[in-house]
Amino acid sequence: MRIVITGATRGIGAGLAARYRAEGHHVTGTGRSPDADVTMDVTRPADFAKLAAALGEEPVNLLVCNAGVYMDKGQDLDSGYPADMWANGFAANVTGVFQTVQTLLPNLRAAKGKIAIISSQMGSDTRAPGGSYIYRASKAAALNLGRNLATDLKAEGIAVGIYHPGWVQTDMGGSGAAITVDESVAGLSARFAELDIGSTGSFLTYDRQVHPF
Repeated sequence: MRIVITGATRGIGAGLAARYRAEGHHVTGTGRSPDADVTMDVTRPADFAKLAAALGEEPVNLLVCNAGVYMDKGQDLDSGYPADMWANGFAANVTGVFQTVQTLLPNLRAAKGKIAIISSQMGSDTRAPGGSYIYRASKAAALNLGRNLATDLKAEGIAVGIYHPGWVQTDMGGSGAAITVDESVAGLSARFAELDIGSTGSFLTYDRQVHPF
């Protein structure tokens, strides 16, 4: 199986890449690190030419849009959340997802592949504990993006799933998070395998719970 994973040089993305490679799949991982298969930044539109060139016309069976940032943790409502932080957060978590999908549409069409978008329960309208406005809003937008892509691509046989990976022990989640990278990866990879046209547009947790939108 040909798999593309964005943000694959650390955290959940690195874990997914390692798991799929161990299973014998052909993985192309992107990231800002020179260790990535394709060194690129999803916030830079010009970098997507690198991704297109790396894949050529090769069919892609699974695209995992994992790259993302959480820049506004601990920001103060009265004086924080500057405009450039909003722009950068949305560039990574929303525009970057869309441009990744758009770039690889020919490859996904060639395989009738699947798209997995890593969002977060923090983007759900049912959870509003306050704070982290940029991250919450951008992950809500990623969820909305995935739902609409599912509608537009259903007739072409391309399924789209949106996922909450859990609160994971990564640089983003922190050492006090609830689950390990391996636990998240095991759950997510199982959810990606189950994804089909019948379940397209669904928002699930890593452990198969249906998450409210």
